[in-house]
Amino acid sequence: MAVVLGTRPEIVKLAGVVRGLGERARVVYTGQHYDESLSGAFFRGLRLPPPYTRLAGVGGAARGRQIGTMISALSELFSADPPAAVIVQGDTNTTSAGAQAAHYQGVPVVHVEAGLRSRDRAMPEETNRQVVGVLADVHCAPTGSAAANLRAEGVPEQRIRITGNTIVEAVAESLPGRAQSLAMLRRYGVDPDRYVLATIHRPENTDEPARLRRILTELADLGLPVLFPIHPRTRSCAEAQGLGGLLDRLRVVEPIDHASFLGLALHTRLLVSDSGGVQEECTVLKKPLIVVRNSTERPEAVDAGFATLLRPGPELGRLARALIADTSLTGRLAARPSPFGDGRASERIVEIALGLADRQADATRTGRPLPVPGPKPRAVVTVP
Repeated sequence: MAVVLGTRPEIVKLAGVVRGLGERARVVYTGQHYDESLSGAFFRGLRLPPPYTRLAGVGGAARGRQIGTMISALSELFSADPPAAVIVQGDTNTTSAGAQAAHYQGVPVVHVEAGLRSRDRAMPEETNRQVVGVLADVHCAPTGSAAANLRAEGVPEQRIRITGNTIVEAVAESLPGRAQSLAMLRRYGVDPDRYVLATIHRPENTDEPARLRRILTELADLGLPVLFPIHPRTRSCAEAQGLGGLLDRLRVVEPIDHASFLGLALHTRLLVSDSGGVQEECTVLKKPLIVVRNSTERPEAVDAGFATLLRPGPELGRLARALIADTSLTGRLAARPSPFGDGRASERIVEIALGLADRQADATRTGRPLPVPGPKPRAVVTVP
């Protein structure tokens, strides 16, 4: 069974699935995140085996070339050695290419984190999500809202499974202990609950000079130290746009692994990010988050009161200072459940994938077409 991944979030969110599949998992790494600090450390930190296959010529390429290269290489791979099923996750270029290549070779597709929608066609990931939504044979929706999106698009009920989101167990497994995380804070020279943790990397924020300047300016004026693990894209854009002086006013650090980020996030006063994964992680860590984006495909975090969606500008600074000053916020968030499930999503997805693979093997052996997945089982996770 092929597990196709190529970015940090995919490695993190599919780690439990890969481990659950054991020897039946063939990890195919596309190299979409080609920087060693963005990928290699994640494989090692999550105790994953080296990829069965690595693609070349993908990282750093333009989007169209990236997807085309991956589809071509993956199609050849799946043709020469067909897997029983292909598992893809989320909404990256890798996800789209993996699903397309599998479909073209007649291999069933399992889409993990299916059904997210932002309704924003300017967001490249939205196109990827919709492409995979057409091709997937089984849609593992993380929440009831995501499942409802799929039904509204005409996906048959029997192809939808509500599994929860694998980020819940990923956070629980990767979160360092208190002593380890406090030692990390000392290394960065910050005190618990007295700093802001920020990440910015999306093209809508980095590629427009005025917008990136507004974000960095507001962060620099918050009155608390701002730890800023910097993405290579953000560093490159900031330097090209002459924003090095604003970076100097932040605590810029090199990219960090998932466990280190979680350790820092656990003790921060406030999170500011444009990441999709952080919108989920904040609900597990019970931390407030300002989402610096035009739109979000994860309204559950906003609806549950953990996140606020905001475009960059003076309101970013005003809201951040208000959240920092709200002394009762920590207690209120601690009492709220995460909307993303109970931490057993990977277990459910492994069961679904193995069942699909067994049906595929049966169909191949008997010459009968692969049946559509059977009726949805009883509810196993409470989601809105």
